[in-house]
Amino acid sequence: MGISSRRALTGAATALLLCLTTAGTAAADEAPSDSAASASTAISADQTTDINDRQDWEDTDYQPLDEKSPTMCDRAETWYTITSKKKVHVPSWWNGTEYQDGPGGTMSGTVTKSGTISADVTGTGGVDVDAIILTAKVSVSTKIGGSVSISTGHTYSHPVSRNKYGHLQYGSWGWKTTWKRWRSSSGSSCNTVEIGHGSATLPTSSTGWKYWETSS
Repeated sequence: MGISSRRALTGAATALLLCLTTAGTAAADEAPSDSAASASTAISADQTTDINDRQDWEDTDYQPLDEKSPTMCDRAETWYTITSKKKVHVPSWWNGTEYQDGPGGTMSGTVTKSGTISADVTGTGGVDVDAIILTAKVSVSTKIGGSVSISTGHTYSHPVSRNKYGHLQYGSWGWKTTWKRWRSSSGSSCNTVEIGHGSATLPTSSTGWKYWETSS
Protein backbone atom coordinates (compact mmCIF):
# COMPACT_ATOMS: atom_id res chain seq x y z
CA MET A 1 0.00 0.00 0.00
CA GLY A 2 1.31 3.38 -0.90
CA ILE A 3 1.64 6.42 1.32
CA SER A 4 -1.33 8.16 -0.28
CA SER A 5 -3.60 5.18 0.41
CA ARG A 6 -2.63 5.05 4.11
CA ARG A 7 -3.33 8.77 4.46
CA ALA A 8 -6.80 8.32 2.99
CA LEU A 9 -7.62 5.45 5.38
CA THR A 10 -6.42 7.34 8.41
CA GLY A 11 -8.53 10.38 7.49
CA ALA A 12 -11.68 8.24 7.14
CA ALA A 13 -11.10 6.64 10.55
CA THR A 14 -10.59 10.02 12.14
CA ALA A 15 -13.82 11.35 10.62
CA LEU A 16 -15.76 8.32 11.90
CA LEU A 17 -14.37 8.78 15.45
CA LEU A 18 -15.36 12.44 15.47
CA CYS A 19 -18.87 11.52 14.36
CA LEU A 20 -19.30 8.94 17.13
CA THR A 21 -18.00 11.38 19.77
CA THR A 22 -20.45 14.05 18.68
CA ALA A 23 -23.42 11.60 18.84
CA GLY A 24 -22.48 10.47 22.36
CA THR A 25 -22.32 14.01 23.63
CA ALA A 26 -25.74 14.81 22.24
CA ALA A 27 -27.24 11.72 23.87
CA ALA A 28 -25.67 12.67 27.18
CA ASP A 29 -27.20 16.14 26.95
CA GLU A 30 -30.69 14.72 26.33
CA ALA A 31 -30.75 11.97 29.04
CA PRO A 32 -31.60 13.20 32.60
CA SER A 33 -29.10 12.55 35.33
CA ASP A 34 -29.91 10.40 38.39
CA SER A 35 -30.17 13.47 40.64
CA ALA A 36 -32.55 15.18 38.23
CA ALA A 37 -34.79 12.09 38.11
CA SER A 38 -34.86 11.93 41.90
CA ALA A 39 -35.82 15.62 42.13
CA SER A 40 -38.67 15.05 39.67
CA THR A 41 -39.97 12.08 41.68
CA ALA A 42 -39.82 14.09 44.95
CA ILE A 43 -41.93 16.91 43.51
CA SER A 44 -44.56 14.45 42.33
CA ALA A 45 -44.74 12.82 45.77
CA ASP A 46 -45.17 16.20 47.48
CA GLN A 47 -48.02 17.07 45.17
CA THR A 48 -49.77 13.74 45.94
CA THR A 49 -49.47 14.31 49.69
CA ASP A 50 -50.91 17.81 49.40
CA ILE A 51 -53.99 16.53 47.56
CA ASN A 52 -54.84 13.25 49.33
CA ASP A 53 -53.46 13.51 52.87
CA ARG A 54 -55.21 16.63 54.23
CA GLN A 55 -54.33 16.46 57.88
CA ASP A 56 -56.06 19.76 58.56
CA TRP A 57 -59.39 17.86 58.19
CA GLU A 58 -58.32 15.03 60.49
CA ASP A 59 -57.11 17.36 63.21
CA THR A 60 -60.36 19.36 63.36
CA ASP A 61 -62.64 18.45 66.31
CA TYR A 62 -65.66 16.47 65.09
CA GLN A 63 -69.07 16.53 66.79
CA PRO A 64 -71.85 14.25 65.48
CA LEU A 65 -75.07 15.98 64.53
CA ASP A 66 -77.09 13.97 67.01
CA GLU A 67 -75.02 15.17 69.98
CA LYS A 68 -76.08 18.41 71.66
CA SER A 69 -73.85 20.79 73.53
CA PRO A 70 -74.65 21.35 77.24
CA THR A 71 -77.28 24.02 77.84
CA MET A 72 -76.20 27.02 79.84
CA CYS A 73 -78.64 28.11 82.58
CA ASP A 74 -78.62 31.85 83.16
CA ARG A 75 -79.62 31.50 86.82
CA ALA A 76 -81.00 29.06 89.35
CA GLU A 77 -84.79 28.71 89.08
CA THR A 78 -87.67 27.02 90.93
CA TRP A 79 -91.02 25.86 89.59
CA TYR A 80 -94.01 23.61 90.38
CA THR A 81 -95.61 20.67 88.59
CA ILE A 82 -98.94 18.94 89.20
CA THR A 83 -98.24 15.21 89.58
CA SER A 84 -101.81 13.88 89.99
CA LYS A 85 -105.39 15.12 89.84
CA LYS A 86 -108.85 13.89 90.84
CA LYS A 87 -112.26 15.50 90.58
CA VAL A 88 -113.81 16.15 94.01
CA HIS A 89 -116.65 18.10 95.57
CA VAL A 90 -115.18 20.74 97.86
CA PRO A 91 -117.79 21.30 100.61
CA SER A 92 -118.72 24.68 102.07
CA TRP A 93 -119.21 23.17 105.54
CA TRP A 94 -120.97 26.13 107.15
CA ASN A 95 -124.54 26.11 108.42
CA GLY A 96 -127.19 26.66 105.80
CA THR A 97 -125.45 24.55 103.13
CA GLU A 98 -125.77 20.99 104.52
CA TYR A 99 -128.90 18.84 105.02
CA GLN A 100 -129.89 15.28 106.01
CA ASP A 101 -133.35 13.72 105.78
CA GLY A 102 -135.11 10.31 105.75
CA PRO A 103 -135.58 7.47 105.85
CA GLY A 104 -137.17 7.42 102.44
CA GLY A 105 -139.29 10.14 100.92
CA THR A 106 -137.98 13.25 99.15
CA MET A 107 -135.63 15.84 100.58
CA SER A 108 -134.82 19.42 99.57
CA GLY A 109 -132.06 21.87 100.35
CA THR A 110 -131.53 25.61 99.89
CA VAL A 111 -128.43 27.72 100.46
CA THR A 112 -129.46 30.07 103.26
CA LYS A 113 -126.04 31.54 104.14
CA SER A 114 -123.35 32.93 101.83
CA GLY A 115 -119.65 32.44 102.25
CA THR A 116 -116.33 31.64 100.57
CA ILE A 117 -114.64 28.35 99.76
CA SER A 118 -110.84 28.71 99.64
CA ALA A 119 -108.03 26.53 98.31
CA ASP A 120 -106.37 24.24 100.84
CA VAL A 121 -102.67 23.73 100.10
CA THR A 122 -100.22 21.78 102.27
CA GLY A 123 -96.69 20.53 101.75
CA THR A 124 -92.97 20.83 102.41
CA GLY A 125 -90.07 22.70 100.90
CA GLY A 126 -91.77 26.08 100.70
CA VAL A 127 -95.40 26.46 99.66
CA ASP A 128 -96.27 29.23 97.22
CA VAL A 129 -100.06 28.94 97.02
CA ASP A 130 -100.41 31.40 94.14
CA ALA A 131 -97.78 29.57 92.07
CA ILE A 132 -99.44 26.20 92.69
CA ILE A 133 -102.86 27.56 91.72
CA LEU A 134 -101.44 29.12 88.56
CA THR A 135 -99.76 25.83 87.61
CA ALA A 136 -103.02 23.94 88.18
CA LYS A 137 -104.97 26.45 86.07
CA VAL A 138 -102.64 25.71 83.16
CA SER A 139 -102.31 21.92 83.51
CA VAL A 140 -105.65 20.90 85.09
CA SER A 141 -108.50 23.39 84.55
CA THR A 142 -108.87 27.06 83.75
CA LYS A 143 -111.82 27.23 86.19
CA ILE A 144 -109.54 26.66 89.20
CA GLY A 145 -109.11 29.62 91.53
CA GLY A 146 -107.85 30.50 94.95
CA SER A 147 -111.41 30.89 96.23
CA VAL A 148 -115.03 30.87 95.11
CA SER A 149 -117.92 32.84 96.58
CA ILE A 150 -121.18 31.11 97.51
CA SER A 151 -124.37 33.12 97.45
CA THR A 152 -127.78 32.30 98.95
CA GLY A 153 -130.43 30.52 96.96
CA HIS A 154 -130.07 27.46 94.71
CA THR A 155 -132.74 25.07 95.93
CA TYR A 156 -132.39 21.36 95.10
CA SER A 157 -134.54 18.28 95.81
CA HIS A 158 -133.87 14.53 95.46
CA PRO A 159 -135.86 11.32 96.21
CA VAL A 160 -134.52 9.16 99.06
CA SER A 161 -134.45 5.38 98.79
CA ARG A 162 -136.65 3.38 101.13
CA ASN A 163 -135.07 2.88 104.57
CA LYS A 164 -132.14 5.15 103.58
CA TYR A 165 -131.15 8.63 104.70
CA GLY A 166 -130.37 11.27 102.15
CA HIS A 167 -127.62 13.91 102.44
CA LEU A 168 -127.25 17.20 100.58
CA GLN A 169 -124.03 19.23 100.72
CA TYR A 170 -123.40 22.43 98.81
CA GLY A 171 -119.94 23.26 97.54
CA SER A 172 -117.59 23.62 94.58
CA TRP A 173 -116.86 20.97 91.99
CA GLY A 174 -113.09 21.18 92.20
CA TRP A 175 -109.92 19.11 92.15
CA LYS A 176 -107.74 17.18 94.57
CA THR A 177 -104.15 17.38 93.34
CA THR A 178 -100.61 16.56 94.36
CA TRP A 179 -97.70 18.78 93.42
CA LYS A 180 -93.91 18.92 93.46
CA ARG A 181 -91.50 21.82 93.60
CA TRP A 182 -88.28 21.72 91.57
CA ARG A 183 -85.03 23.66 91.41
CA SER A 184 -82.43 23.89 88.66
CA SER A 185 -78.84 24.97 89.29
CA SER A 186 -77.11 27.63 87.23
CA GLY A 187 -74.18 26.93 84.91
CA SER A 188 -73.73 24.26 82.27
CA SER A 189 -75.16 21.29 84.25
CA CYS A 190 -78.70 22.62 84.83
CA ASN A 191 -79.31 19.82 87.35
CA THR A 192 -82.95 19.42 88.39
CA VAL A 193 -83.67 18.55 92.02
CA GLU A 194 -86.98 18.04 93.84
CA ILE A 195 -87.10 20.39 96.81
CA GLY A 196 -90.70 20.03 97.98
CA HIS A 197 -94.02 18.26 97.53
CA GLY A 198 -97.54 18.27 98.88
CA SER A 199 -101.25 18.26 98.08
CA ALA A 200 -103.86 20.86 97.23
CA THR A 201 -107.66 20.89 97.21
CA LEU A 202 -108.64 23.55 94.71
CA PRO A 203 -112.14 24.95 94.12
CA THR A 204 -113.50 26.01 90.75
CA SER A 205 -116.19 28.43 89.64
CA SER A 206 -118.61 25.49 89.22
CA THR A 207 -120.77 25.13 92.34
CA GLY A 208 -123.74 22.95 93.29
CA TRP A 209 -125.24 20.26 95.50
CA LYS A 210 -123.81 16.80 96.16
CA TYR A 211 -126.26 14.04 97.14
CA TRP A 212 -125.52 10.66 98.77
CA GLU A 213 -127.26 8.12 100.99
CA THR A 214 -126.43 6.24 104.19
CA SER A 215 -128.13 3.60 106.35
CA SER A 216 -128.45 5.90 109.34
